[in-house]
Amino acid sequence: MENSGILYVISTPIGNLADMTSRAISILNNVDIIACEDTRSSRSLLNHLDIKTKCISYHEHSDYKETELILETLRSGASIALISDAGTPLICDPGFKLVRTVRNLGIDVIPVPGACAVTAALSVSGLSTDSFLFKGFLPRKKLDRIKILKDFCDYPFTLIFYESPHRVLKSLKDIELTFGSKRRIFMAREMTKLFETYILGSVEDLIDIVERDTNNQKGEIVLVVEGCEKKSKMLGDASTKILTLLLEEISSSKASAIAAKITGENKKMLYQEAIRIKRDK
Repeated sequence: MENSGILYVISTPIGNLADMTSRAISILNNVDIIACEDTRSSRSLLNHLDIKTKCISYHEHSDYKETELILETLRSGASIALISDAGTPLICDPGFKLVRTVRNLGIDVIPVPGACAVTAALSVSGLSTDSFLFKGFLPRKKLDRIKILKDFCDYPFTLIFYESPHRVLKSLKDIELTFGSKRRIFMAREMTKLFETYILGSVEDLIDIVERDTNNQKGEIVLVVEGCEKKSKMLGDASTKILTLLLEEISSSKASAIAAKITGENKKMLYQEAIRIKRDK
């Protein structure tokens, strides 16, 4: 749209304020308005950087009037910076609706790149970066969480989740239940902050570490899970033998779950094999 302003989507630090880029600081100083996810949270950063630009609130619960104020401001030729509480806006937040509306009006939307917890965690995980899927936060309820995890357990690429500190142990145990105990997983906690922690190991190892040291159940957490290896559809002889022995004592469902924990094999594949073994007896 001719003579309109620009909407800048600006990344802010995820912990260490020194990670703020000089370009981001310059733009925040020169735009007409800063739209913040939480004005109180953003004000501490802006005060630290001595930025006096007017701030308004814009978040997932903002109504039509607040959105229209931003659109009218941009139409008038003024520019606006959009920032979140930490990291890159629109990553795991609903700001895309504003960006979509602004673009549909023909108004320029310009990124100002910087910190992002997703790519920061992935970059130091040691897991494959060729292809990955970011799913945001896992569901709060156990059954919903397990359903989502089952959908992803056979995916061949790296999976990334955000997780809250009070739920991380429960989620790790559900990952073990659906992905097996041997799948490699990386946890990044409190990145760029004083007590930042990085742990790579099997799911069972990470559960043990998190249970023993409750400090690992605090702060902001990113989980990076190794993709499922491409395997032959045939189970190994040892896995089949373990499954067969278990089936002499317990049901197919329980036998496949226990065999998955012991062998690290895919639970669904083991269950299908259990059904075949019982059928052929």
